[in-house]
Amino acid sequence: MIVRVRSRDGLERVTLPDPSRATVSTLKSIIESQLGVPVAAQFLSLNRDLLLAKNPGDALRFTDLSDPAAILTSLGVAHGSVVFLSYFDLPRSVIGAPPITPSGSFGRKMTMDDLIARQVRVSRQETPHCDTASFDRDAAHAFQLYVNETLAFAVKRGGFMYGRVGEGGVVFVDFIYEPPQQGTEDALLLLRDPDEEALVEAIAAGLGMRRVGFVFTQSVGRMGKGEYTLSAREVLQAAELHAEGGIEEWVTALVKLEVNEDGAADVHFEAFQMSDNCVKLFKDGLFVTEIGDDDNPRVSRMKKDVVVGVKDTREVDNDFFLVPVKISDHQGPLSSSFPVENRITTVTLRALKNHLDRTKHLSFVKRISDFHLLLLLARYLDVNADVPALAECVLRQTSIPEGYQLLIESLAAAS
Repeated sequence: MIVRVRSRDGLERVTLPDPSRATVSTLKSIIESQLGVPVAAQFLSLNRDLLLAKNPGDALRFTDLSDPAAILTSLGVAHGSVVFLSYFDLPRSVIGAPPITPSGSFGRKMTMDDLIARQVRVSRQETPHCDTASFDRDAAHAFQLYVNETLAFAVKRGGFMYGRVGEGGVVFVDFIYEPPQQGTEDALLLLRDPDEEALVEAIAAGLGMRRVGFVFTQSVGRMGKGEYTLSAREVLQAAELHAEGGIEEWVTALVKLEVNEDGAADVHFEAFQMSDNCVKLFKDGLFVTEIGDDDNPRVSRMKKDVVVGVKDTREVDNDFFLVPVKISDHQGPLSSSFPVENRITTVTLRALKNHLDRTKHLSFVKRISDFHLLLLLARYLDVNADVPALAECVLRQTSIPEGYQLLIESLAAAS
């Protein structure tokens, strides 16, 4: 039986010879012999949150694999299962990680570039700047429903997340703006429209919100291409958008299909921050930006040698750049029932009329409390005066001035 072991240093595999009799103690002994992590240093769990533990005291809270005599199969561990492994103050590298190419030799004259390269160090960031990413249930559902039922996760899809940064570094995602884009199985090309983004920013400002991150999907076609969290292309795009984002709490969210215990596929959300190290490397122009179809997707290539641990290399395991973030949900101030922009079906004023007819039982401010509806209206309003005023009414849930209500109803009637 093969068990996959996920630690903060990457994904590895161990082989258990007799799965029917293998216990937690057996697994720990095999991890020690095959992966080099001493039994006394191991903390195991089937809960991915173990990787967020900051010290041994935190890790002891995960008790599902704490009984050394428990049979693994009775705990739900089967062939191909992922077991999460945490350890502290134990420097190591993942077996099978990209080969390290040493730079320099005895007696070689060091150039200034060599000296600078030796100062560029890649290390793992243990603590995110964002404590938790909380997703508005309606916004998250509208996004995953489209990529699941319409796109069938066949191609990639992405969107900018807007919301608020609360106390303690909690990021609240209240709506998702999907820019013009073209997705394939492996790549996502954003065809960004500055004029449309100006409208989005005006609406967000009126709602007391700002851009707080980026969410994207992974296609089902990548499932057979090896075990990795983010590909080199995804790391590069995430680092670029994080660098542009302008806040240290910026969140990168991933939506994908995962096979559950019954063999069915579930939609799964994960949240990360790109490490400070990663964003700085991108800003300094050290990432190789040309990525070929035959390149190893598990690693990011650098233009110069960087120091990982004590060795120089130009290939860095992508997991080094990811800082896991806890996920929660909330019911935000907006609905997400209006058709979303830049999808297969163009949103017209007919959609506005249908929406207003369907929501007649609500107050007018409730009927227009939807970002995607406000974005359609913004195309017909003054972005400097009308859009902020209308958005502020939605923010405060105050009555819509009669003039705006008549204008919106006339736009709907014109369809």
